[in-house]
Amino acid sequence: MKPDSPGAPAAMDHVERAHLKDPGDASHVIHRYAAEPEFDGLLQRFWIPVWSVPSGREAPQRVLQYPVALVVVASGYARFYGVVSGLSTTMLSGTGWAVGVMCAPAAGALLAGGPMSDFTDRHVDVADVLGAAGEELTARVRAAMARDPNSRDAHAAAMAAFGDALRPFLPVDDEGLLVNEVVAFVEGDREVVRVAQVCERFGLSERVLQRLVHRRLGLTPKWLIQRRRLQEAAERLRGNPASIGQVAAVLGYADQSHFTRDFARVTAMTPGRFAARHATGS
Repeated sequence: MKPDSPGAPAAMDHVERAHLKDPGDASHVIHRYAAEPEFDGLLQRFWIPVWSVPSGREAPQRVLQYPVALVVVASGYARFYGVVSGLSTTMLSGTGWAVGVMCAPAAGALLAGGPMSDFTDRHVDVADVLGAAGEELTARVRAAMARDPNSRDAHAAAMAAFGDALRPFLPVDDEGLLVNEVVAFVEGDREVVRVAQVCERFGLSERVLQRLVHRRLGLTPKWLIQRRRLQEAAERLRGNPASIGQVAAVLGYADQSHFTRDFARVTAMTPGRFAARHATGS
């Protein structure tokens, strides 16, 4: 990635910038852990939210999801998620917890045993994709978290259960390694604003690239580029930018109106309103 321009905000955590958390939202804490090195190429990290929302209220959690599958176990559900192409919204209420793993791009199709296009904008029960291993995973995670959902020992036991369930999918296949590289290339360089640049980097025709991304991620190469731009936009807009036009220019948009349309279409909020909301903490 090229260096930030002068005055750019301090970079957020790689995952944090995708979470459009409302200012002042104290409904939960999120414990985050990197996956063990043995899972490189298959799993990226675990997140464990523990929440407590006052009676009669809800706390919406909005995420510009990365192009990866998720496996999440909670007290009331256990799910395999495909990518949400728009804005992913989860409503927290009462008290609870969840243990989730953010897969690598390659992993979804391996776990699902077929194309991720079948799971775009939807989820299924973990047992539907992992069978008996999914049922065992769910039982072990719930047993671990029943002790104390904020305990690091409980987290370690829950993550070990995920590891045992997902280890059989190693090693990652060659096509999976390729899609991991494609996603890393798009996410790692804001100068990538056209699909043709991805094709050139990997020596693939646009048709072959389209098929690869659709099969392994359930999306399109154009979506990958737009999602990276929107995530960076959300990060920069929370850093008191000099102007919306400046953010649009840094992200490679030809004009501010195009950027505003893209951002508002996915987040249901204009860049100006989003920036003002985070500047005031309201």
